[in-house]
Amino acid sequence: MLAPWSLPYCFTILLGLLKLCRAQYEQLGYPHGYPQGYPEPEQEQYTAPELPPDTPRIQLRLAGDKRKHNEGRVEVFYDGEWGTVCDDDFSIHSAQVVCRELGYLESVSWSPSSKYGKGEGRIWFDNVQCTGKEKTLALCMSNGIGVSDCKHTEDVGVVCSDKRIPGFKFINTMANNVESLNIQVEDVRIRAILSSYRKRIPVTEGYVEVKDGGKWKQICDAEWTKHNSRVICGMFGFPGERKYNARVYKMFARRRKPSYWDYSVNCTGNEAHLSSCKLGHAMAAKANSTCGGGMPVVVSCVPGRAFSPTPMTGFRKAFRQEQPLVRLRGGTIVGEGRVEVLKNGEWGTICDDNWSLLSATVVCRELGFGSAKEALSGGRLGQGMGPVHMNEVKCSGSEKSVTECFFNKESLGCSHEEDAAITCNVPAMGFQERLRLSGGRNPYEGRVEALVERNGSLVWGTVCSDGWGTMEAMVVCRQLGLGFASNAFQETWYWPGEVSADPVVMSGVRCSGTEMSLSHCLHHGAHLTCPKGGGRNAAGVSCSETAPDLVLNPQVVEQTTYMEDRPMFMLQCAYEENCLSTTSSKTPANSYRRLLRFSSQIHNNGQSDFRPKAGRHSWVWHDCHRHYHSMEVFTHYDLLSLNGTKVAEGHKASFCLEDTDCEEGIEKRYECANFGEQGITVGCWDTYRHDIDCQWIDITDIKPGDYIFQVFINPNYEVPESDYSNNLMKCRCRYDGHRIWMYSCHNGGSLSTETEESFPGLLNNQVTHR
Repeated sequence: MLAPWSLPYCFTILLGLLKLCRAQYEQLGYPHGYPQGYPEPEQEQYTAPELPPDTPRIQLRLAGDKRKHNEGRVEVFYDGEWGTVCDDDFSIHSAQVVCRELGYLESVSWSPSSKYGKGEGRIWFDNVQCTGKEKTLALCMSNGIGVSDCKHTEDVGVVCSDKRIPGFKFINTMANNVESLNIQVEDVRIRAILSSYRKRIPVTEGYVEVKDGGKWKQICDAEWTKHNSRVICGMFGFPGERKYNARVYKMFARRRKPSYWDYSVNCTGNEAHLSSCKLGHAMAAKANSTCGGGMPVVVSCVPGRAFSPTPMTGFRKAFRQEQPLVRLRGGTIVGEGRVEVLKNGEWGTICDDNWSLLSATVVCRELGFGSAKEALSGGRLGQGMGPVHMNEVKCSGSEKSVTECFFNKESLGCSHEEDAAITCNVPAMGFQERLRLSGGRNPYEGRVEALVERNGSLVWGTVCSDGWGTMEAMVVCRQLGLGFASNAFQETWYWPGEVSADPVVMSGVRCSGTEMSLSHCLHHGAHLTCPKGGGRNAAGVSCSETAPDLVLNPQVVEQTTYMEDRPMFMLQCAYEENCLSTTSSKTPANSYRRLLRFSSQIHNNGQSDFRPKAGRHSWVWHDCHRHYHSMEVFTHYDLLSLNGTKVAEGHKASFCLEDTDCEEGIEKRYECANFGEQGITVGCWDTYRHDIDCQWIDITDIKPGDYIFQVFINPNYEVPESDYSNNLMKCRCRYDGHRIWMYSCHNGGSLSTETEESFPGLLNNQVTHR
């Protein structure tokens, strides 16, 4: 029999061991002290605040010129009137109170000086000082409600987190003015009800359900409109809504007892998110739990062509897509990028002045996505080239294209530092669940493991690394939502993956770089071919949230072109580096070579520095030119006939990368001299002057005539970039035997399709990939 003290003693020992184990897990860096795969402890649930009886009853909302649904000017309803909050003494702690009162998990930042536009009415709070733990803004220290010496130019705004407080319950303290409130719920979803829709990806039809107080509830369809459906569809990545078979859903509603939310919904149809819609009337449920309309709200959404559950092959063959007027560039994922518009046959950007979530949503829907998740400013997704076509864009929300929106035609002076960008809501396709990175030191790197069907069951396995490169790695990083590829690996012995996933399940993978999923790339079917096998020789990647973007300045090429006859004895270094045509080997030392010379000014318009793939230990010293070369192939120069045949070529066999010059306010970081670091800083450019070796094409054997001149930057995709389509530059070239001209120089993809097609050769360098 155990001694009476032994049970509590044993319990104490066990508790000590548990703490020790948890401490070990914490040292390993697991969140909450638990290893991956363990269920995380439940988050603290929302409890309705108990307020002192004398607390002023207020209601909050976020308003103004928003760039996300969870940000805006702080507005307060009190004494039958909406007003604002002054920015004097406001702090992140005050923002925390506002966000939590609105049901968001926490505050991210706050903004003074009416960043979201000037409000109207009374300024209810001034000199607000919160600790961050108050249950309502009305409990924070201030001058007193309604006591203020501020103007609306001092209205404060906040940015809240995307995440809602688990179990958040909407509490209405102003029943008589319910229509003035924004909708505040914990979560929203479309739940597929019919069996034919449950198996479809993406989910396009079903009940609209809101999570309020930790419970999923349906919405009564008594006051539901197509405007509301349009907002719901937009939130889930769909550009529009359609009719559905109501009879089937009525039958289902009779069989299953719905649980209705307490309110109706009132949207205009232009909102990007349900939280920007107004609360409708309070819905008094009948005794039999049916609402006035008799059934829960159902939406049926129309997916964009890229996300259609079943490919409409016949439709696609019959349909010739017109030249789009709007496109996205430089984004990490599908539905994200810098907004570019086509005007007068030339692509240009939009200035971010007045850029809002409403205008961004017009662009997203135009491109076949849902509403906008975020309107980005300040060249956040890289800077464009060419003209800035639109400024101070203001959309009503009903436009079919952003080109129909009002903009200020007189406003000038916008630079590409102010290029507008967007992130759109896209349908949940489940791509992320079909791929994983295993064995890496962090979530951004590892061996690539794919989930495939084998003999009727789903199994994890590796990807063959034969031919694995940057483009394939780019698709993996995009599919997993991890940004851009920073490296592609053909062996992964240093990353111990899941042993059960060692066998190869995909081989022969070849991607163009634009696919949404690795399974969309070309690859072998059931008959796999992989000589080295998987395991330690499997494909791997490392990903990065940002990437460089190299773009050649076409005007500099056009302005600096000339012809030179140079004696062979002055071309010894160039000859050693194969910068002359093959016939030069038979040329006497006292004869001349005719060279087409020009300058190259290569800008880094991306979001991170361009660095050579090779480390310093493998750089090659070129004794003739007296510096280290960090890349074997960096640029190709080609001269083509008008039918697209290559007639002459040049190249930078390797490059000494450095910052020649930078935009104002940016410091140079890279210099080749004295074995310095090599690269091109964001906002800087590397200029290769027309008078240096190999900055030419040897045209000694070329006959007079009209040609196409083209330049490829980073042609082998050695270094990942956010946009490869602009790495090609083309010019028309005329040579009369005595003089040479370049004209109509432009970057790939900068002109309309019709204009591009009039230039022989490749439309952009993505087509050349293997």
